[in-house]
Amino acid sequence: MKDLHSSLTIVSAIGAAVLAADNTPAAIDLQGYNSAEIVLAVGIGGITFTGTNKIEITVTHSDDNATYTAVTDTDLLGVSGTTGGIVKTLVVAHAAAACYRVGYRGGKRYLKVLAKFSGTHGTGTPIAAMVIKGDGTDNPQANQG
Repeated sequence: MKDLHSSLTIVSAIGAAVLAADNTPAAIDLQGYNSAEIVLAVGIGGITFTGTNKIEITVTHSDDNATYTAVTDTDLLGVSGTTGGIVKTLVVAHAAAACYRVGYRGGKRYLKVLAKFSGTHGTGTPIAAMVIKGDGTDNPQANQG
């Protein structure tokens, strides 16, 4: 069997938490890696989402960690119709926890993942996002156990 473990590392983009407002996105540095996958984990919705009371997961990227622009369809795998960097929108009831993944192929050095809240969120929603940095150029990658 092939060794996936030694060629990737995982970093937190949104720390696992119950959120009711926008997170402060961390800059994820992809230097030294040739691929990336964004993994979203969303728990049971704290509210019933609507077109007004919603959460939009937005991804931006940068070459210099100063000027970020929204990703587009050509930067991503597994989603289409991306507008303004939005890769996932929660606008209907989210009655069960679920995971989603989006591949990044944009080629910029830095990524940010934002959970953008619109409307009223009286009760928070559990959210986490990780970036899997793959195909490291300096393998094996350090264990993270």
